[in-house]
Amino acid sequence: MILCIDVGNTNIKYAVFDGDTLKSSFRVATDLKRTSDEYGVQLVQMLAFGGVAPRDVTGGIFSSVVPSLDYTVVRMLDVYFGIVPKQIAPGLKTGLKMRADNAKEVGADRIVNNVSALKKYGAGKPMIIVDFGTATTFNVISAEGEFIGGVIAPGIKGSLDSLVSGTAKLPRVEIEAPKSVIATNTVTNMQAGIVFGFAGLVEYIVKKIKRELGSGDVRTIATGGFSETMARETHCIDVIDKMLTLDGLKYLYDLNSTEGEG
Repeated sequence: MILCIDVGNTNIKYAVFDGDTLKSSFRVATDLKRTSDEYGVQLVQMLAFGGVAPRDVTGGIFSSVVPSLDYTVVRMLDVYFGIVPKQIAPGLKTGLKMRADNAKEVGADRIVNNVSALKKYGAGKPMIIVDFGTATTFNVISAEGEFIGGVIAPGIKGSLDSLVSGTAKLPRVEIEAPKSVIATNTVTNMQAGIVFGFAGLVEYIVKKIKRELGSGDVRTIATGGFSETMARETHCIDVIDKMLTLDGLKYLYDLNSTEGEG
């Protein structure tokens, strides 16, 4: 079995694949203070719920946007699973053509999402991949299958956290759409601003991207924690794919494995 790990600023997502079959997937909070042992014990226990033992894991791969946790992840996989993982980093074969000014600046998660979208949905027409994570990112892939650029906007949860922490009387609220944009109490006022405000942001940026591409025939794929919420409030998202990043990691593991490995 292959263990795929996506280390984000807010959450760490795990998936275990048995061949091409997803065996288990889950997420935990990212915590810079945790040691490799703490992450290792936690992961072993969570895998046990899915009937997976450490000896069942024969290979691993991870992407990370938190460099300070890279060593922690590598050591955890070595000590608790006896594997040396592949990492999304320069030198790893991806097959992705990049037209960014500096390819090294592009986040590992964005690279994986692009590769995964091309693998799962194919080239032939432009794609926009919107990832609703700690940041809201828009990746643009041309009809020829090249990553040609994108947008980085604030994340939904981070924006709410900033609003709450920066004001004295506003409470923390659930991120969900109220019944009406004309809200009648503090909680629904905040929910309307966050949810409908970000829906407008997504609609406008996607519209601008399509205009610059010169084509309305563009597939828009949403992933990340708030993808379903945003899809309900917009008219520009064609596909919701919550497993896009983890599926991409499994594909890249296979792509970079030598014959017989894993």
